[in-house]
Amino acid sequence: MTGRNQSIISEFLLLGLPIQPEHQNLFYALFLSMYLITVLGNLIIIILIRLDSHLHTPMYLFLSNLSFSDLCFSSVTIPKLLQNMQSQVPSIPYAGCLTQMYFFLFFGDLESFLLVAMAYDRYVAICFPLHYTTIMSFKLCLSLVVLSWVLTMLHALLHTLLMARVSFCVENMIPHFFCDLSAVLKLACSESHVNELVIFIIGGPVVVFPFLLIIVSYARIVSSILKVPSSRGIHKAFSTCGSHISMVSLFFGTIIGLYLCPSANNSTVKETIMALMYTVVTPMLNPFIYSLRNRDMKGALRRVLCKKKSFCV
Repeated sequence: MTGRNQSIISEFLLLGLPIQPEHQNLFYALFLSMYLITVLGNLIIIILIRLDSHLHTPMYLFLSNLSFSDLCFSSVTIPKLLQNMQSQVPSIPYAGCLTQMYFFLFFGDLESFLLVAMAYDRYVAICFPLHYTTIMSFKLCLSLVVLSWVLTMLHALLHTLLMARVSFCVENMIPHFFCDLSAVLKLACSESHVNELVIFIIGGPVVVFPFLLIIVSYARIVSSILKVPSSRGIHKAFSTCGSHISMVSLFFGTIIGLYLCPSANNSTVKETIMALMYTVVTPMLNPFIYSLRNRDMKGALRRVLCKKKSFCV
C-alpha cells in the first residue's frame, strides 16, 4: 500500500472546528460577519491610501500591502471553513489542499515580512526624524516590498513542492479547518524527513528572524523615546507605534506559541483556537487598529467623502 503514490488520496476531509451541532448556525454567522468585516475594512484602507495623495508615504505603502495581505490571508481559509460548516462532507480536493497550503504560507509569511518593514520605518521616523525622507526613499521602500513578495513566494513554493512529493495512502482526515502544513504532513505514508528538515531549517527562521528584527527595532525606539524630555513627545511616539506593537503581539504571539513552543499537552481544540487567532481575528482587527485611532486615515476618509459629495453636487 505504501508503495503507491499520492494519487490514492483524491481528497482530504477537514474535521473543522469542535462545535456542537446546535451551535453550528451561530458560529457560522459569527465567522461570516468577521470575514465580511475583514474584507470591507481592509478594502477601505487600500482604497483610501490609493485615492488620497496625503497617504502616499512609506508607512502607508507598507500598510496598503499589509491590508492586501490580510485580506487574502483571511480569504484563503474562511470561505472554505464556511462552506464546510454547511456541508455534510467537509472535504477538500488534493490539488485544492496544496493550493490552499501555498497561499496560506505565502500571505502568512508576507505579513511577517511587511511588519518588519513597518518596524524599520517607525525606527527611522522616531530615531532619525531629520533624515527620514533621505533614508526611506521611494526606491528603498519599493525594494523592501518587492523583496518581501519574492522571498515569501519562494518559501511557500518550496514547502508546497516538497509536499507534492509526499505519498498519502489511507488516512485522509485533517484535524483542522484548513490544510495546515504540519497537520497534513502527519498523514504521510512515505518518507517525509526532508520536509521536516526544511521546516526546521527554513520555516523557523522565517518567523523568528522577523520577530527578532522587530524586537530590536522597538528596543531602539523605546531607548530613543526615553531620551525625549517632553512627556507630550513620549506620548506621541508611543501612540505612533502602539498599533504596530498590537499587531505584532497578536500575530507573532499566537504563531510562536503554536508552532515554535508546542506543549506536550496541547489539545487539538487549543491548537485550533490559537490558529483562529492569527488566521481570523488578527486580519479583522487590522483595519480597526490602524484606522480608528489614526488621524491621517480619518482625515483621508473625510477628504474622499467631501470630494465625492462636491462632485455629486
